[in-house]
Amino acid sequence: MKYNNLGDTGMKLSHISLGGTAFTNIYGKFDEDRGIQLLRESFKLGVNYIETSPWYGQGSSERTIGKALKGIPRDSYYIGGKVGRYEKDVERMFDFSAERVTASLEQSLGLLGLEYVDLIQVHDPTFAPDTSVILKETLPALERAVRDGKARYIGLADYDLDLMKEIVEETDVKISSILSYAKSTMIDNRLQNYTTFFKSKGIGIINAAATGMGLLSNMGPQPWHPASDDIKALCKRASEYCKSQNVELARLATWFTLSQPGIDTNVCGFLTLDHFVDSLQCLETGLSRHEQTILAYVQERFFDKVTLHWDGVELPVYQEKLRKRLAQ
Repeated sequence: MKYNNLGDTGMKLSHISLGGTAFTNIYGKFDEDRGIQLLRESFKLGVNYIETSPWYGQGSSERTIGKALKGIPRDSYYIGGKVGRYEKDVERMFDFSAERVTASLEQSLGLLGLEYVDLIQVHDPTFAPDTSVILKETLPALERAVRDGKARYIGLADYDLDLMKEIVEETDVKISSILSYAKSTMIDNRLQNYTTFFKSKGIGIINAAATGMGLLSNMGPQPWHPASDDIKALCKRASEYCKSQNVELARLATWFTLSQPGIDTNVCGFLTLDHFVDSLQCLETGLSRHEQTILAYVQERFFDKVTLHWDGVELPVYQEKLRKRLAQ
């Protein structure tokens, strides 16, 4: 494992870190005992950063992580939590008010069994009714939490890189990190266009979703994935070719992402310890010659000069669902 400084926080995070979706049913059937073992074994293999949110399993992620952390020295790991996104019900999914984010952090600390989190992040500010809510309520509330010793640093976590850049430029609250997901992949590597800006501000860069939330894997994405059918079909053709060559597309995607410069840690949601060990092996020894050949072919044949994304898809869907619910 290698370690990188998270901006100017002084925290040195493992290049591969553990995502809290591993402790939910989001990507597959979850077993709590297996999840606890996964976390503890990943610590032994060098992971020192865990990412979670009340949104992941509506608390099950935080609860399981809290159980796994019992007996582990607090100074041996860092943990990032989130506020702002909570429940599946569309009316209660998002709340960025100062009152709610303060209460949410308290609840998260209780589930985790901790006195503080190292990083508290605004989860998907894209879905706030207005950016002013983030600037005037959410971030000042988190700043108070830092002063009260319930968090050490404040971050942003969103799909929209331009929005995070805008918030950094407009707020007086110190932003210590940004988390971008599915923007440092074989099919969409736009995070590299923003690293210089964030680094110039002393902001650490956390990346997530090396496989594009399952798109870049032989198994394919979950039914809820927001990408278009055309994108899914193209990625499926790439995965079918990989299968014909006895290569796992997720390994190629993981190696690509872990090799990108300027990323302080890559959050991965592993279902099993074997998945983690495989990713660590990718980091340490790279791809085989055969895999390198297949990677080059896949990039040229399927993804050459193409940026595949689902920008602008999820927010309108959410807004329409909310409008219909409120109209009932």
